Amino acid sequence: MNVDIKSKSEMERMRVACRMSAEIRDICANAVEPGMTTADIDDLVRAYCDRHRVEAAFYRYAGFPGHICVSINDEVIHGIPDRNRIIMPGDLVKTDVGIRTKGYNGDTSRTVALGVTDPEVLRLVETTKKCLRAGIEAAGPGVHLGDVGYAIQKVAEEAGFGIVRDWIGHGVGKTVHEDPEVPNYGVPGTKLILRPGMTIAIEPMITMTKAGEKTDVLPNNWTVVTRDRCLAAHFEHTVAITEDGCEILTLPADYP
Repeated sequence: MNVDIKSKSEMERMRVACRMSAEIRDICANAVEPGMTTADIDDLVRAYCDRHRVEAAFYRYAGFPGHICVSINDEVIHGIPDRNRIIMPGDLVKTDVGIRTKGYNGDTSRTVALGVTDPEVLRLVETTKKCLRAGIEAAGPGVHLGDVGYAIQKVAEEAGFGIVRDWIGHGVGKTVHEDPEVPNYGVPGTKLILRPGMTIAIEPMITMTKAGEKTDVLPNNWTVVTRDRCLAAHFEHTVAITEDGCEILTLPADYP
């Protein structure tokens, strides 16, 4: 494992990339409406990048064809933007996006419950937000990653929901995915000890059912879906470990 420790100047560049990632994340999430396609959301990211002369962190990353991942309902992550995929009332729309600038990346995600009235679905979304909050509040210098994962796991399981284990959080920096791995489950006092200068993406992916913890990848080789096709929610922030705590880099945020 090779975990990059950012210098003060590198951290400032991370902050720029992450602030811009947060801005386009919220532009996309706030634009979601019935009748638009997932490719329309991708257009927003492309236009933002052109306007600010930055790059979409996901575009062509490992061959990914979109500027943003837009995943709907049982799709957990890595949904490919599509002109034929129309967003409908009642959809859970996950917008996962990052900006690369000055050699550094941000990574962040929101879930939009578009016209959802089902209390249990809304509870899934709120619980996923709480999982993100718990993971961030647990993170800090000297803390084991197992403690961060356990904090997320505890919230999800107490609410009766499942936790995707096949896909996890990760380090963020010069590449959008780097060491360390950041699971959304864990055993306290285990795994890597966090140190100041580390930057990681904490991203709980929570499912309506326990069976939904198992996932499959669609034939497009990208889109991850729950095996039982239950709904899933996803929220993500890139954070920095500081001398005295944890700084959320991808603000403004859907973060209470």
